Amino acid sequence: MRVVILKNYGDAEVLQLEKREKPQPKENEVLIKVAASGLNRADISQRKGHYPAPKGTPQNILGLEVSGTVEAKGDQVNQWEVGQQVCALLPGGGYAEYVTIDAGSCLPIPKNYDLIDAASLPEVLFTVWHNVFQRGRLQKGEEVFVYGGSGGIGSMAIQLINLFGASVNTLASTEQKIAYCRALGAKKVLNYTSENILEQLGRDSMDLIFDSFGGDYLSTNLEMLKIEGRLVYINAMLGGFPKIELFKMMQKRLWITGSTLRSRAYSFKAQLADEIKVKAYPLLEDKRFTNMVTRRFPVEKVVEAHQLMGSRDFLGKIILTF
Repeated sequence: MRVVILKNYGDAEVLQLEKREKPQPKENEVLIKVAASGLNRADISQRKGHYPAPKGTPQNILGLEVSGTVEAKGDQVNQWEVGQQVCALLPGGGYAEYVTIDAGSCLPIPKNYDLIDAASLPEVLFTVWHNVFQRGRLQKGEEVFVYGGSGGIGSMAIQLINLFGASVNTLASTEQKIAYCRALGAKKVLNYTSENILEQLGRDSMDLIFDSFGGDYLSTNLEMLKIEGRLVYINAMLGGFPKIELFKMMQKRLWITGSTLRSRAYSFKAQLADEIKVKAYPLLEDKRFTNMVTRRFPVEKVVEAHQLMGSRDFLGKIILTF
């Protein structure tokens, strides 16, 4: 089978196509013939040597999500049949023509998605559902602020929050990205290169903040949150050691939490997948939900795809097709 190999850490040019033996599923796994793999910012970090894969996961094959067809399954797998189309969340190894994965990490293809574009869903869907809806305890009618609205996670967050019945506000850096976020359902979209967040949205204005920036935006977050507000971190691209005004946090009784998904147990991911199918899929299959895939690259052009993601000059999701 064809796989994309990470030869060394560095720029996109370190990625190369090679041939490997097809894996075989364990008793609790399925073997998926991959139609497409999704790109994520974590892939860029791993390629540069900043985000190693969990123990037991291929260290030199990137990729956290795929879509494809079940080609074989282990003896203990009952929920999927050979020939079924699925998308799946992986701890790594997704840039490959075949992957094996715990059966509980798979999801059916949503009604309004084709097999190829469904590769864009698992990583952002699992991340948003767990952090916004479970950890963030989103309620209908609340005001939410999302950092980085035009990327994959932001695109999913804006749409699910809006379709759920809450109001979502976000940031973007260009007029094209601002228009894109508004089209997805954002109420207010600020240009963070020229507009002040607090001046535009106000203090004590948000019930929930979903933050991937980190850094010194923490002080802004504490000002923006209402009493009993919740702040959920999923990344810290601008720094992981900001100063915190503890008295502000205590006076407003704020909740600050965060999570990473990649290294969580398969049992946790299976439980999350079950809730997503029941609660998130009705939103995902709403006719108003917009396909987030804006660029598709054949796997032979993986270097070009990584260069585009690294430039940040894109919208929504980028996928590799096999």
